[in-house]
Amino acid sequence: MALKSSGCASCQIGPSILNSDLSCLAQECEKLVAAGADYLHLDVMDGHFVPNLTFGAPVVKCLRSRLPNVYFDMHMMVSEPEKWVDDMCDAGANSYVFHIEAAKNPVELIKLIRAKGMEVGIGVSPDTPIDKVLPFLEQVDLILIMTVYPGFGGQSFIHKMMPKIEQLRKSNKALNIEVDGGINKDTIEIAAASGANLIVAGTAVVKADDPKVVIELLRSCVNKFVVKS
Repeated sequence: MALKSSGCASCQIGPSILNSDLSCLAQECEKLVAAGADYLHLDVMDGHFVPNLTFGAPVVKCLRSRLPNVYFDMHMMVSEPEKWVDDMCDAGANSYVFHIEAAKNPVELIKLIRAKGMEVGIGVSPDTPIDKVLPFLEQVDLILIMTVYPGFGGQSFIHKMMPKIEQLRKSNKALNIEVDGGINKDTIEIAAASGANLIVAGTAVVKADDPKVVIELLRSCVNKFVVKS
């Protein structure tokens, strides 16, 4: 599987493993894939770009050994993201999403990621104007719009981020627009109607009694909007 668009923005659901039971992370990931996840969203935090720590390349490599065919979407909430490219590639990452706020030279970083054979995404934090990423739309595979502040799971959805998604969708019908933060049954419709097609859901899926039901609900809602746009 690849996230790269082929002319239309199709729906894909990528649960975030941030709020999984870390004592049995591989099993948790396997459960999410069995429930219908299209890909897994792995949040890497370094304690500098965001005030929290999660996991690094060794954990990703271990997960890759257990999940050889699953697409790993790496959300790199790190300072100096260029320093992590080699390690994440070697660990088995499929896409490398860096934050525009952390990149000193986005063009060179995009080239570096591509040279390693990974797909490229740019993340946009809530306080960052969408104009900051517009020059790079033709160079990347996805734009990640944060609908919470990066660094912690379980936050409330920030509705005022929707104009960013709407602007991106108007500018490019085929662009993969990923949305991350506070996505659940109550917020998915506004995100999908705004134009998001790659849906990251953490708590709503991971903590659900039946993750498959939640994934199907999210997919059904997105398909009403994005696939027809």
